[in-house]
Amino acid sequence: MSHRTTPLTETLHAYLLNVSLRENPLLTQLREETARLPEANMQISPEQGQLMQMLVRLLGAKKVIEVGTFTGYSSLAMALALPSDGCIVACDVSEIWTATARRYWREAGVCGRIDLRLGPATETLNGMIQQGSSGQYDFAFIDADKTGYADYYEKCLQLLRGGGVVAFDNTLWHGKVADPAVHDEDTEALRRFNRALHSDDRIDLSMIPIGDGLTLARKR
Repeated sequence: MSHRTTPLTETLHAYLLNVSLRENPLLTQLREETARLPEANMQISPEQGQLMQMLVRLLGAKKVIEVGTFTGYSSLAMALALPSDGCIVACDVSEIWTATARRYWREAGVCGRIDLRLGPATETLNGMIQQGSSGQYDFAFIDADKTGYADYYEKCLQLLRGGGVVAFDNTLWHGKVADPAVHDEDTEALRRFNRALHSDDRIDLSMIPIGDGLTLARKR
């Protein structure tokens, strides 16, 4: 028993991966390729990817939204967990980063499960709502510009069915959200967002200290 989360030392984190992580070889390859990029810190951790696969399976999800695709690790992980008739609407603005994602999706044989839509995610989500897709999605993952989280959340919540889940990455923001000396725009946006979720009675809420903080909101 413990009254708080056990801190992860390097040794304990290595142990966690050694006895828990079951990573598809293509996911490992993609993660290692992404680690060589200057923007490598935008990559989610493999244990978080595995948790998201578990959530997709537990929800019996077939329809998923992703806001922020980067090089495709999270979308590939989720696509591998979806049934053959499942689909991810993946929103991103970068043709360069998503070119890597497309390459790995093809190699994994999951291109048919991922609908990549390049352009501002707000426009993509608004279009989905206008086309009558509200209440039709099972799971959403938001990992994009932090100042946009509140808007992405409202749109994804509308698109989710009752009992669906939306997950938000980086909600601990390397600890900066709890540091009173930090006041940059992204940190302040995440602080406001975290507080707003805490008081939102439309959802059930859990913030998980995995990766850089993963918040789960279940639509009531």
